[in-house]
Amino acid sequence: MDNQRLFLYTALGLITFLIYLTWQQTYHPPQPPAIVETIGAEGQGVVAGSQAVGGSASNVGDLPIAAGSANTSAVSAEVAKGEKRVSVKTDVLDIQLSSIGGTLTNVNLLDYSVSLEDQETPFALINNEPLDLLVAESGLQSRQGTSAPTHKEPMAVEQESYELGDAEELKVPFTWASDDGVTVTKTYTFRKDSYVIDVDYAIDNQSSEPYVVNQYRQLKRKPGTKDEKQQFVNTYIGAVVSNDEDRYQKVDFGDIEDENFNQDATNGWVAMIEHYFATAWVPDPGEKNSAYSLFVENQNPADYNHYVIGLVSSSQSIAPGAQGAFHTKAFAGPKIQDMMAEVAPHLELTVDFGFLTIIAKPIFLLLKFIHGFVGNWGWAIILTVFVIKALLYKLSEAGYKSMARMKKLQPKMAALKERHGDDRAAMGQATMEMYKKEKVNPLGGCLPMLVQMPIFIALYWALLESVELRQAPWILWIEDLSIRDPFFILPVLMAAAMYFQQKLNPAPTDPIQAKVMQFLPLIFGVFFALFPAGLVLYWVVNNILSIAQQWYITRIVIGVTDE
Repeated sequence: MDNQRLFLYTALGLITFLIYLTWQQTYHPPQPPAIVETIGAEGQGVVAGSQAVGGSASNVGDLPIAAGSANTSAVSAEVAKGEKRVSVKTDVLDIQLSSIGGTLTNVNLLDYSVSLEDQETPFALINNEPLDLLVAESGLQSRQGTSAPTHKEPMAVEQESYELGDAEELKVPFTWASDDGVTVTKTYTFRKDSYVIDVDYAIDNQSSEPYVVNQYRQLKRKPGTKDEKQQFVNTYIGAVVSNDEDRYQKVDFGDIEDENFNQDATNGWVAMIEHYFATAWVPDPGEKNSAYSLFVENQNPADYNHYVIGLVSSSQSIAPGAQGAFHTKAFAGPKIQDMMAEVAPHLELTVDFGFLTIIAKPIFLLLKFIHGFVGNWGWAIILTVFVIKALLYKLSEAGYKSMARMKKLQPKMAALKERHGDDRAAMGQATMEMYKKEKVNPLGGCLPMLVQMPIFIALYWALLESVELRQAPWILWIEDLSIRDPFFILPVLMAAAMYFQQKLNPAPTDPIQAKVMQFLPLIFGVFFALFPAGLVLYWVVNNILSIAQQWYITRIVIGVTDE
């Protein structure tokens, strides 16, 4: 098989692979008929099981895993009766908390706008609107049938507006008290320049009986219109669970719909992730927890199905007159790897580079390092190409030398074809004998291209998954490297560069194959028009440098040493 045919097959294989990625759905989109309250008339949850005090959290108890407070109903936009909204503003977050359970109902990311066209509106990561539902619920659960501050219980608030200002830390308390003398203070702690929110429960048991409780935390989600999807490949949107056994386990909406699960999550976390952002509950290290999921199908056509992923801890028994405490962390922000790695082990894996992570991660680190000097992601991509081409130069040199030798054999190949006509067996045997006599490896010219394929795919995922490139400009008409070129200039340049590069290669002897090769740059140009501009920029620069390398090696290196 000659170089051109292998190139053709590889190119078509790449197109097929990327089309497969386009149509492969990483989750089964839910059909909207539904949200139902999962707390029954008795206030009991829908997940069965039990937990021993202080023991393992391997069994999920009677959790109040509800659809949330009344404000999630699509029938009415009115807040629940008696509910108060508490506004909290930091330097990076604009938040609303509900007095019903102290629930995180809204989190707007002040440093990330909705779109280039709407720079004034911050991206809403957590939202209690029915069509884009994602809320972070947490609460305590009693094991004795006594009352507890679940996310359905009204809580008292000291004030309805807080602002971090110039302070380093801001605390927002909610208070709940039972009729028999148990008081619980739920305190949110916000910090400057941080997407991590600490949640603390201080329990004061002044009743006459031991108070046995555990904490639970859950994320309730309905896939909605706010999910940012790429124009070519949809990145994963759904739940993730991490523990000691499996650092990064996807639990997509189809899996949740098929079957609820309950598994150990000690030293782990749960999250709902989308393209560039993540929301996660992170317990303390060593705390015994179980992860659970729940699919809630509503019977009301006006409402919607939703999906729950959560954690439940083992219980504490608080003696009469004693105090107890629980602590957890919530993360709601962009998927910046360094920052997420500091929040919890393996949380940075939510930046999913796919099966070529071993290549994609070093490429991203190189991009980030160069960006630290040039301050522009477009120029960082260009300089990264230079670095990769320099590292692969010797391999490219060997490949281009082989291609040059093959080009010199074109007249002899034509003569063999004329001599043997349609006798493919004789033609193949004569060709191999000629290769052996001339000491030419017909596959030698393919090595640079074959090495480029995994690098290309790895870079694709690095550019696709990195929030740093979201709305990142390059120059002139390229205002966002993470979406396609609006005027298709880069795809045209890429097709032109590919055409000129073909002219440097030996032409195929098969006329049909030659015609297909002529159309290949056009096919790739149309195909790449759908790709993020940053990836097309990489390919344009790579092709231009490849042309320069091939010309230099063929005309200068080989022209001096081989002829």
